[in-house]
Amino acid sequence: MTAKKELRGGLLFAWGANSYGQLGLGHKEDVLLPVRVTQGLASIGNIKCLVGGGGHSAIITELGELLLCGHNHKGQLGMGHKQEVLYFCCCPSLQGRIVVQVACGWDFTLILTDDGTIWTCGSNAFGQLGLPQHLGESTLPLPIETLNGNAVEIAAGLRHALAVTEKGLVFQWGVGMKSLANRGLQTLPVPAFMSAREPYEVPGLGHVKVKHVSAGAYHSACITDEGCLFVWGSNKYGQLPSSDDFLPLPFFIQPHHFEGEKVTLVCSGWTHMVARTEKGQVYTCGRADYGQLGRKIKSIQDSMCKSNVIQSRFTPEKVSELTGASQGNLKN
Repeated sequence: MTAKKELRGGLLFAWGANSYGQLGLGHKEDVLLPVRVTQGLASIGNIKCLVGGGGHSAIITELGELLLCGHNHKGQLGMGHKQEVLYFCCCPSLQGRIVVQVACGWDFTLILTDDGTIWTCGSNAFGQLGLPQHLGESTLPLPIETLNGNAVEIAAGLRHALAVTEKGLVFQWGVGMKSLANRGLQTLPVPAFMSAREPYEVPGLGHVKVKHVSAGAYHSACITDEGCLFVWGSNKYGQLPSSDDFLPLPFFIQPHHFEGEKVTLVCSGWTHMVARTEKGQVYTCGRADYGQLGRKIKSIQDSMCKSNVIQSRFTPEKVSELTGASQGNLKN
């Protein structure tokens, strides 16, 4: 869902909702102000990145160790059980392996190790683990063996997942988009990659080399090595710069939406999207009822009305407050 956050430091602070212990503080009370997280972190060294899912969290250290905590009712922590974990603990079955990226979906987790292998755990009710032989869930990380090539990046949506290979190909699996695709496309067939329970190459990208992927609840995006942005999936809240309600195939976003600049990073929330350009400008589009676009709207009610959503689709708007200060601050 969220892109990985580069920390490069030894101190971790957490705040917000904590119903499942996802803050790693040893309890399940919500926290209004930042509190330093110390349990389980004393001997791990610097933290490289931090990722959050539906109710669980994961961190990777500079040495490639993976620690997780929080909601675990589907085994999404990969600990071999389904009990909640209230503080960050190492994933035991991956000890000795170097983890380079982790992506947390609603109730599943993707883990990428330095040899290009993707490991998955948690719910597989929608095929989001990429393991068609497992119909339920897995409490231990299992490798995806049907990906064509070594992975270099991963992303997790609500109930679908993405991977980029060394050759710059994009694969998707999980049927989380299928129901919205059926409604959005009406009588048109749903593309096969949106109903696949194992990695399926996303069509329409064979002429480019992709270097980065991002996944929201029901939408996806990718950036090529030339700085071109492609998007597909649900556009119910204007999270994709398009006039269509649903994009069944990758759609190229013209550079004029970003004043002609190349896009260097794209991040997806559940129903909004953030893009950063080569000069550090930040653009946002999509749902805004919680202020997630970082810019003023007329009212909270306006952010949810159909007319406002349609207007936001055509042009991502620049977050003007970040002009001159955004370069390098929004990490992938």
